[in-house]
This record gives sequence, structure tokens and C-alpha cells, in this order.
Amino acid sequence: MNRILVIGGTGNVGRQVVSQLEATRAPFRVMARNPDAAGLPAQIEVVRGDLTVPETLDRCLQGIDTVFLVWVAPPAAFAGALEHIAKHARRIVFLTAPLKTPHPFFQQPNPSRDVTLRIERQIETSGVEWTFLRAGMFAGNARHFWGPQIRAGDVVRWPYLDAPTAPTDERDLAAVAVRTLCEDGHAGAEYVLTGPQSLTQAAQVHTIGRAIGQSLRVEEMSPDEAQSELLPVLGSPTVVNMLLDAWAAGLGQPAFVTSTVAELTGRPARTFFEWATDHAAEFRV
Repeated sequence: MNRILVIGGTGNVGRQVVSQLEATRAPFRVMARNPDAAGLPAQIEVVRGDLTVPETLDRCLQGIDTVFLVWVAPPAAFAGALEHIAKHARRIVFLTAPLKTPHPFFQQPNPSRDVTLRIERQIETSGVEWTFLRAGMFAGNARHFWGPQIRAGDVVRWPYLDAPTAPTDERDLAAVAVRTLCEDGHAGAEYVLTGPQSLTQAAQVHTIGRAIGQSLRVEEMSPDEAQSELLPVLGSPTVVNMLLDAWAAGLGQPAFVTSTVAELTGRPARTFFEWATDHAAEFRV
């Protein structure tokens, strides 16, 4: 029987993976640095482990065949963690980005891209089977990007409002992850996962307005203004610059859209309006 370890099970996608794995009754456990603070249902087995302390992974990996991996630890810790994973598991399903997709939005050089490429190469040469889930922009970014402004009023100021993306519902990412974790036949696959529609950022804001029954207005923020004003929202200058470069590169053409979610799950990918409707309460006061 295929036994699964979820690393990153307390994040936006990881929680959905845990929920959907539980529904399949597949045997799995979750690794967390602090199980008591994981906030997962009591019936879920949560084992203490720390990616930066590789020897703590061994207990988490006992009897495990397949690992779902979201990497959020420092890059320098990856080699040690991978060594311990490879001693126990035969497969890794890694949530990564569309780094090889020939669309300008995904081809802008940045430090995060370089780190992720190095991680991918280490997985490819580790001796374990691997599957890469190359996820585009998450629909859930909207709650962090625009949620505070929408809850505060009816105007959203943002840079590159005409830049299109194809927001992907985290539930759809998780559905693909569960398929690849529970089924054979995905070794060496690189699945590029997007939402079903190319929507400008302005259109996404207006879609949220429709979902919550509120008329929202948008105002263009200059890239120079964004350098400082988006820092509290996005957390670091590196992330701000990465997104500004990607949005600028994406202007004037549709976002890259795939049908991979539908092909692998047998159901259409959720639209951004569906996501916004299901999360409407997060945008209301």
C-alpha cells in the first residue's frame, strides 16, 4: 500500500492536499515543526520534523513510499533533507513553478527562480521517482493582494492592472497532487497547472466585487510607488521586484492557460469567480 508523507501540510495548498487525501482514505501523515500549532483535525497523524534538522525527518519517513513536498525552508538545508527523504521514499511530488514555460511572465530572472532550479536538479539526480507540479499564480494571492483594501473601502490601488494572469484555485492544485500521490504513471511528469481563464488584474478585482456584491474601482499605481507601498503586502523587496518584472513582461498578451487540471482530474478547473464566491467572506468587513 502506498503510504504518503505531506511536507508543507499547513500551507494554503498543503491543507487542501491533507483534506482531499483524508477523503480518499489513503494512508498518510503530515510533518510539522510544531504539531500542536498545526491546526489540523485531531484524527490526522501529525509528526514533528524540521527540514533544517535532517535527522528529524527519519521518524516522519518511517514506512513512507511517497512524499508531497512544498519547500519553504532555507535553500542551504535542501540537500540534507533530500538525502534523508531518498533513504526512505521512492517518489517525490514537488510543488514548484512553471520555470520552463515559454511565456514572458514565467521567464524573468530572479533569485527565487535560480534556487528552485537548483532544487529541481537535485531531485532529478537523487535516484527517486519524481513528479513536478508547476503551478502558476494562486487564486488565493488575491486575499493578500487586495483583501485589506477591499475591506477598507471600494478602491484598489495596484500596479500593472492590465497585466493578465490565470489564477489557479488551490483546491484544483490539491486535486492534481492527490492524483499523482495516489496513482502510478506520473514518474518524470511535469504538469503545468493554471486556472481556466486569462484575466487582467483589474478584471480579477472586479470579479471579487461581483462575488461580494460591491462595486469596486481600481487605480493604477506606478512601479516606483509599488516598490515601497507593496513591501508590507508582499514581505520583501525580492518578491516585490519579482512580481513587478513578471507583470510588466506579461502586458499585451493573454496569460498562459492549460487544461491540465481537467485532463488529470476529469472535471473543469474552477473559475476565479467560483473561487471569489467561495471566499467572499474574506473580503467583507
